[in-house]
Amino acid sequence: MYRPAALSEFRAAVDGQGRVTAWSHRRAAPALSYDTVRRLMPAMASNTPDKNQIEGAFDIPYDFEHVAVRQIRPETPVPVGSWRSVGHSYNAFFTESFVDELAWAVGQDPVAYRRSLLGRHPRHLAVLNLAASKAGWGTPLPAGRARGVALHESFGSICAEVAEVSVEGGQVRVHRVVCAIDCGVVVNPDTVEAQMQSSIVYCLSAALYGEITVAQGRVEQGNFPSYDALHMAQMPVVETHIVPSTAAPGGVGEPGTPPIAPAVTNAVYALTKKRVRSLPIKLGA
Repeated sequence: MYRPAALSEFRAAVDGQGRVTAWSHRRAAPALSYDTVRRLMPAMASNTPDKNQIEGAFDIPYDFEHVAVRQIRPETPVPVGSWRSVGHSYNAFFTESFVDELAWAVGQDPVAYRRSLLGRHPRHLAVLNLAASKAGWGTPLPAGRARGVALHESFGSICAEVAEVSVEGGQVRVHRVVCAIDCGVVVNPDTVEAQMQSSIVYCLSAALYGEITVAQGRVEQGNFPSYDALHMAQMPVVETHIVPSTAAPGGVGEPGTPPIAPAVTNAVYALTKKRVRSLPIKLGA
């Protein structure tokens, strides 16, 4: 099974203070639930609106006055299935990339801009503040490096990540990732840290290398020689910080995945002023 190919179109209206008065998001992707049920239990398949396809798109925490999210469910011959963090994996990339574009468009710092939009979500704000503080947001970096940030809630947990990147020979290099998570009551902090690390390396592999191509009706990638993954020498330093919380326990197996791709591409923009709008990342020399 393959991760669904997905496409988003955004429009927003912004007032003189940079506040978003209208947010429109149209999403096109094969319906995960329908495709899975049709394959495994065809008698129960019903091509109805699919929550999995737009999770992380319709339930964003930002204080936008008017929000419209629409899903389009094209059918393709490619069999699709759930990827780690399901629809959140691509919707976080789309949403957090566009929020970042808005911040730059209105001339505001990306972290400060997000803070201004989280007045009704103190848990999200605390997670964002912790990640930014531990990452040293706003402090000088070595020449040729920049930071990017992304914030996303999934599976009952809120996760923010700050990525520190450089571009070497047209290739993105991620040097450091600072992750903050509020996953409610924590039983085993070591498990949380391990899952954040694995989520980050999993999605970095996809964001940097994870392309599937089809030729003459067949997928060209057969195994790791033609479908690369992040190598040990390319692995960034990953720091995990847990927000003390008395909320109900949330997930940790998947919430670290969605924010990392947009954190990296937002850092690429801060460094190069080139906006990455598709994955895997391809900058050229």
